[in-house]
Amino acid sequence: MDSMYRAVLFDMDGILYDSEQAYMKGTLAVMRSLGYTGPEEKLYQVIGTTMDGTYRIMSDLLDGRVGVSEIEEANEAFYRRNPIDFRSIMFDGVAECLRQLKDEGYRLAVCSSSPKETVRSSLEVLDIAKYFEVMISADEVTKAKPDPQIYLEAAEKLHVLPQECAVYEDSRIGIEAGKNAGMTVIARQDLRFGQDQSEADYIVRDIYEMVRTVRNGE
Repeated sequence: MDSMYRAVLFDMDGILYDSEQAYMKGTLAVMRSLGYTGPEEKLYQVIGTTMDGTYRIMSDLLDGRVGVSEIEEANEAFYRRNPIDFRSIMFDGVAECLRQLKDEGYRLAVCSSSPKETVRSSLEVLDIAKYFEVMISADEVTKAKPDPQIYLEAAEKLHVLPQECAVYEDSRIGIEAGKNAGMTVIARQDLRFGQDQSEADYIVRDIYEMVRTVRNGE
């Protein structure tokens, strides 16, 4: 392993599987059911946030007419009726590339703003949890992205320095978190939701290109 990087820290949603599209459709459906009449684009600001952050944004967009607890209840009811099939939305090459990185000696972690149960269950369903030495969720940190806490804790648990870590992200908030941690950030290009990815060190098309970028790190 000649790369400068010893670890790759992965966001999850929009990185390991294409959940951003699925969640955006669900969020819009929930918001419409609660009386939201504004444009879908205003919902894009929830991307990369914790569930608490998402519910607060949704309440604000409803001008406070619907409280956070009611929104949470409506959202959970929606996904009980419409569960996401994670196998159908996993990005091409994810399992293959994770296996290669691990075989080559890279330390791997997931650092997600999703709840712990979602992280655990989705990665197990996809049979890729086994590749990650560390999995940290929003439930396990006190400060949400763009604060760097989640990435710095992952580096500490992996016993690597921040400058030895490459972060694979998609959202503006996540990119900021990686940069705030003093790490190299590789963004998976996604032009659908108006995310500003300009602060990333590299922008790639897919996980194959991300792996090449990590291997070529100097």
